[in-house]
Amino acid sequence: MDINSRQVSRAALIAALYFSATVALQPLGYGPVQFRVSEALAVLPFLLPRSAVPGLFVGCLMANLFGGYGLPDIVFGSLATLVAAHMTARCKSRFTAPIPPILVNALVIGPMLYVLYYGGPEAMPLWLPVLQVGAGQLAACYGLGLPLLALLERLMPSERAD
Repeated sequence: MDINSRQVSRAALIAALYFSATVALQPLGYGPVQFRVSEALAVLPFLLPRSAVPGLFVGCLMANLFGGYGLPDIVFGSLATLVAAHMTARCKSRFTAPIPPILVNALVIGPMLYVLYYGGPEAMPLWLPVLQVGAGQLAACYGLGLPLLALLERLMPSERAD
């Protein structure tokens, strides 16, 4: 894979946008019920796989350094974003691009919050934080991300090889 300066610049811009949107809207992006507006960017690997995959990972890693869940969120939250970004880059349709970030984050961040924030089974059933994270991701990725993706598809060339 040949990476050029435009892709590096885009990756840095995506990382900065993700980080700044998450931190600026901090009450929404951290906590047991999360709605990270920055997760709208999670669909970008569909159009810009070489730029968006590393950009999202770095942006999420930086944002999680500011979150209140410490090392587990820094590691697992950032890796969840990386895995979801790689899966999104492989999607064949714009309409399926939001599915990986929704599912991966619900299945990784939901259980993490279940243990770290709620304290486990004594507090509530596991499905509730999984559903809460999934619902926030659904709103961010389909409600904000899909229109963003449609706009960007009209305005800029894709990095996709297919």
